Order: sequence, then structure tokens, then C-alpha cells
Amino acid sequence: MGTVAESLNYIMENFSNLRSVDEELIERICNILLSSQSIFVYGVGRSGIIGRTFTMRLVQLGLKAYFVGETITPVVGNKDVVILISGTGETQGTLLVAQISKRVNAKVVSITAERESPLSKISDFTILLKVNKSSDLAPLGTLFELSTITLFDAMVALLMKMNKETEEDLRKRHAIWL
Repeated sequence: MGTVAESLNYIMENFSNLRSVDEELIERICNILLSSQSIFVYGVGRSGIIGRTFTMRLVQLGLKAYFVGETITPVVGNKDVVILISGTGETQGTLLVAQISKRVNAKVVSITAERESPLSKISDFTILLKVNKSSDLAPLGTLFELSTITLFDAMVALLMKMNKETEEDLRKRHAIWL
């Protein structure tokens, strides 16, 4: 077996961690997203890239969503929810956004692989993604990142159902389809 096949098998085997995600918690968080004034998403590095993809889907769902740090991002307020992505739960920039969000009484949701991390402790809600440690077959947090984007896509499906949205509704808000 070549390296590519071995890596793909390793990654696919490790997706079973998503089966242990607390569905009731996810549904509760989705209800909070739908009832919030605005949704803010933040992550650093590849977590940030994944956060941007989720933010785009939220906008396509017709929700007011922003990625923290963009020039057009407004100020977070007490009727907002902030979703923070950090595999370690220790990323300094992410912790700073969490602290600021808590100071203005926004709801803070964290996605992390570490239950006892500083990010988990400051968050109102933590979605724990249990992943194996990095390896040469999935280096530097790949399993966490792929699990996060997969979870977000499942949350989009739930949000679509809860808001009675169809793929056609999202397509109408998708810039490329105009």
C-alpha cells in the first residue's frame, strides 16, 4: 500500500470520532445560532480557514454571520454568539477573542479536542471532538480540522432543516450562482 492510500485509510478510520458528538448539544447550539442577533466565527491558521467556510454557509443560510478579524466585521454584542475553533484550546488569539466576547456577555461556543483546555473552561458550550494525536499520515492537527469541517457541514444540514431552507434557497444566496 502506498503512502497516499495509507494516509486516506488512516484519516477515514479516524472519522468514527464524530459518532460520539453530543447531538442534543449540537441541536441546542443550532437553536442559539438561529436566535442570536449575529454569529461570529474565529480560528487561527487552518482552523481559521475552516471557520471561514462555515461563516460562508451561515450567510448562505440567510443568517448574519461574520469572521472575526475581517475589515467589515462589526463589534460583538450581548445578543450575539461567538464560535471559536482551536484543537488545543490554548491558541492565544482565540483565547483573547473568548475573553472579549465574555466581557460583552456574548455566548461563547468552542470547538476543541481538549476538554480541560483554557478555551473549554471559558466557553458557555464546548463541542469536544475526540481525535487521535497527529501522525505522519495526518500531521499537525489534520484530524481535528477535517472533523471540524465535517461537523460544521452536518450542522448546516440541521440548520437548513430547522429553518425550513432548501439547497435551492442557499443557492440563491451563493455569489457564484447569481
